[in-house]
Amino acid sequence: MSEPAAIPIAARRADLARLVPFAFVLLWSSSFIAAKVGLRDLSPLAFVAVRLSACALVLTALMVVRRESWRGLGGGRWLHCAIAGALLNAVGLMGPHVGLTLVAPAFIALVQSLTPLLTASFGILVLGERMRPRQWLGMALGVAGVALVVGLAALHGTARVDGMAMAFVGVLGFVAGTLWFGRFCRGVPLLPGVTVQFISAALVATAGAALFETPRLHWTEAAVAAVAWNTLAVSLGGMALYYLMLRRGAAARVTANFYLVPGTTAIITWLLLGDKLSPLAVAGFAVAGLGCGLVSRG
Repeated sequence: MSEPAAIPIAARRADLARLVPFAFVLLWSSSFIAAKVGLRDLSPLAFVAVRLSACALVLTALMVVRRESWRGLGGGRWLHCAIAGALLNAVGLMGPHVGLTLVAPAFIALVQSLTPLLTASFGILVLGERMRPRQWLGMALGVAGVALVVGLAALHGTARVDGMAMAFVGVLGFVAGTLWFGRFCRGVPLLPGVTVQFISAALVATAGAALFETPRLHWTEAAVAAVAWNTLAVSLGGMALYYLMLRRGAAARVTANFYLVPGTTAIITWLLLGDKLSPLAVAGFAVAGLGCGLVSRG
């Protein structure tokens, strides 16, 4: 009697699993808008340091309340988690946040959509992953979509190029952290592993804020709301979904979701901030979205 009932449950779980990438894209896209609002009152590296420190505190408290064991991080696995966390969450966020002070959120999102191509290329060497020709075509289309808008933005002056260069530093950190996680951290229990990653990232971001900027923290209502959203919804919620996808799938296919981020960011920016994009930029978003579909279906 229990077997027929189990089939709908399995089907519902499968449906929920298919929604995970779209939920991640929506949350990650919203982070650019929230960060742009918060950066009016907070300096970029201090913003990241506060955000990651809050995540580390919440996760550590959750570890204590749930009485979770740290034993799953033995044998040096805690160090691998710490390295992955520093790259993914500290380096991966500090560069884009500095870039957001120089260019619009849509352009930062577009530069970050280079993440799938780099992850696929290095994933072949580091993780032994393989890509089908159709997936490489998807990667090429994604890059073409990025180039349509990044090339357009570069025509507007050095400030835009500088901002996108800082975003690219974040891409390198995110790719390196993703590959490190895929190589060394897939078998680590989720909550202890993520907690160590955010503790490490918080320490690196705090050191970066102390060394490379004069921290500015004006706690307006908008700043508090921006930090709260990017801490709870994006870093805790969105990154939990990202780690979940990495534990279950190939790194290249998981990061292909970043091709959907620019278009989603543009829509949110248009709805909330009234920003406008040229037809060329819209075409770039469409091409990048097609590339994501090809990679994911491969």
